[in-house]
Amino acid sequence: MTLRAQRLARYREARERIAPRASLKAFELLVAEALDDLPAYVHERLENVAIVVEQRARPERLERMGYDASQDLLGLYEGINKLDRTSGYHLATPDRITLFWRPIIEEVGSGNREAIRREIRKTVIHEVAHHFGIDDAELERLGG
Repeated sequence: MTLRAQRLARYREARERIAPRASLKAFELLVAEALDDLPAYVHERLENVAIVVEQRARPERLERMGYDASQDLLGLYEGINKLDRTSGYHLATPDRITLFWRPIIEEVGSGNREAIRREIRKTVIHEVAHHFGIDDAELERLGG
């Protein structure tokens, strides 16, 4: 390997160690923005749900939830949606909406902040809809 190739390899390694942290912070700000943009009536009805950002879904988690382990999800809702909650729900751990930042960035490309913002917003709305009991088939029918 040439000296130049070694330098480039070290540079790529360093960039991969540093850039994701900066990108993650910017991504989290866009998620917060998308959540803030939800209508007040949605905020009022979001109950016992945590919204988190992770790099990508682990294969074993996908398998446990019935997804293909090789699939790259943009977002995931885990919990008991509002339609399925019963009177015994009051001590339940929070539902969880996870946005996976790497697949979202890979989907739209890292250079287009507006496209990333739109995809985050779309994913947040999709997963919030699951919290309210709307399944993928109904979302598809509604155009989401």
